[in-house]
Amino acid sequence: MRIAVIGAGAVGGYFGAKLAAAGQDMAFIARGAHLDALRRAGLRVESLAAPLHIKNSLFTSEGREVGPVDLILFCVKSYDTEAAAQTLGPMLGDGTLILSLQNGVDNPQKIAALWGEERTLAGVVYLGAQLIAPGVIRHSAGGKIVFGRQDGAVIPAAKAVEQTLTAAAIPCELSRNIARVQWTKLLWNAPFCAISCLTRANVKQIVESDSLTKLALDCMAEVQAAARTCGIDLPPELFQETLTFSRGLGDFKPSMLQDLEAAKPLEYEAFNGVVVKLLQQAGRPAPTNEIFYGTLKFLDQRIRQEAMH
Repeated sequence: MRIAVIGAGAVGGYFGAKLAAAGQDMAFIARGAHLDALRRAGLRVESLAAPLHIKNSLFTSEGREVGPVDLILFCVKSYDTEAAAQTLGPMLGDGTLILSLQNGVDNPQKIAALWGEERTLAGVVYLGAQLIAPGVIRHSAGGKIVFGRQDGAVIPAAKAVEQTLTAAAIPCELSRNIARVQWTKLLWNAPFCAISCLTRANVKQIVESDSLTKLALDCMAEVQAAARTCGIDLPPELFQETLTFSRGLGDFKPSMLQDLEAAKPLEYEAFNGVVVKLLQQAGRPAPTNEIFYGTLKFLDQRIRQEAMH
């Protein structure tokens, strides 16, 4: 396959490197110092499982340099979705699929609004990885992708993507109910990303604190209510499963805390804003997520203002 990665950070870089190592024809779209490092020294993945060094792929900032591909791994931060999606035109051929590997629950709809539902796949990633320096990703855990069409249909082209990922030693699963998978992950992202940013606590510290665990459960209840407005049922036992999963993560720092510490913009709209919006539309309160949303919005604005000076 010809595959392009747009947003070659921790997620896109890791999965793209695995595909390149398996012999796929890869193009990585990046920018700034990261792109400079990729062009100069290639893409390095530090990993106890399987370190990689990719040198022979195309590293560029322009989709025009890439041309039509079979698959686009769409890995930009959620706040860049619409702007990045508008740049995909030069890479789209008749059969090109776009696989969103992003946080949140509504990015695939934004992509499909531009390029059509028939070529859009929604994906959920389970990966511990961090861009630790330009051109260098550190992989610490996981690396699974669950994906599928939003209408639940399993098409031959999606099966081909599954086979390609599997051949690159990327654990994957083709789901007939990807929306439920997305909401189940938001059950973790909404509380743990927000709490970690507001308290500077890692996951171990959160789950060992009674007060922060209660806050996480209050947030989860609102995520559950928001999911229900979309016809998605998240049973209460998922709350304890989410906490049990979290206890196994040790001192892991959620992605949004990593972004905060790196003075990068925050994905608070995708994690907490969507919960507030959906419950407000349904005439329901979302007090915990409203507090998370308001305080994270302040932190995000401060980061952006400081970046301008």
